Amino acid sequence: MKRRRMLTAALMTAAALAAAAGITASAEEEAKKVTVILDYTPNTNHTGMYVALDKGYYEEEGLEVEIIEPTDGATATLIAQGKGTFGVAYQEDVTIALTSEDPLPVKAIATIIQHNTSGFVTLADSGIESPKDFEGKTYAGWGGPGESAVLEACMTQEGADFSKLNVVISDGTGFEALGKSCDIMWFFEAWDSIIADMNGCELNYMACRDLDERLDYYTPILITSDSVIESDPELVRAFLRATEKGYQDTMADPQGAAEILSAHAPNYDLEMLKRSQEYLADKFMEDTDTWGWMKDEVWDNYSAFLQEYGIIEEALPADQCYTNEFLPQ
Repeated sequence: MKRRRMLTAALMTAAALAAAAGITASAEEEAKKVTVILDYTPNTNHTGMYVALDKGYYEEEGLEVEIIEPTDGATATLIAQGKGTFGVAYQEDVTIALTSEDPLPVKAIATIIQHNTSGFVTLADSGIESPKDFEGKTYAGWGGPGESAVLEACMTQEGADFSKLNVVISDGTGFEALGKSCDIMWFFEAWDSIIADMNGCELNYMACRDLDERLDYYTPILITSDSVIESDPELVRAFLRATEKGYQDTMADPQGAAEILSAHAPNYDLEMLKRSQEYLADKFMEDTDTWGWMKDEVWDNYSAFLQEYGIIEEALPADQCYTNEFLPQ
């Protein structure tokens, strides 16, 4: 009888261990693999996702997240092709992608920053202080489809002739090109402008949002494909819940968040990352109580702008471009 009880107990213990192992294996099997494709190299716009990754927020949601850089095409195209689950893009990209001859099945699901924090820069002693001074000068940019439209609009509104601006592709040297190979560039305040300042380069800065209210659009944003939304809406919610936590932590402790980003982007100067993160700390949720929240008027205004300058033929209703339904409320 004693042997029987011992055998029974041993079998029950073995069964319990097997069940526990089965639960662990099942949990591991159920972790959903997620690939996030950035818009560029890792930078302070992306820090919230790296914080969520390092602090286990994605894991808590049952997600196995990998963050990668785009390698073989624009992020919106890669997401539409199913090469990534989520992507970092821009309002311009999504609008153009949805109004092209072969529309891409993508949608914006959150904005990372509430307002456009970019603008045109010139050297402080150049005498080029507004778009009315752009005539006869050289602008170095990245060749985006909406770039020339923004330049034309800003110059036209100042009474300048856009055709008299020489437009070239940037050589990637940043502020060092100013006054040498070009006179004007388009900088993001949280990144390019801080690098220039840390190197003693004084700039004139012309914020896009101040030049034309329609240029206060969302950049950058998070996107996904229609197929992901339709097949697994809870995956989208889980990803945004964890991501929102990461950005909340980044806002609460920008210095610590910059150190986390530095581990993933060690080639950048840590002091620069900290200054950049401090600048962005109050930009992620500026004028909103909900991280990631987007508004119809911002999408409609920018679509109308792109249509006016011939970048798109027809403006799309805002609800076809984005949704707030998956944001943590």
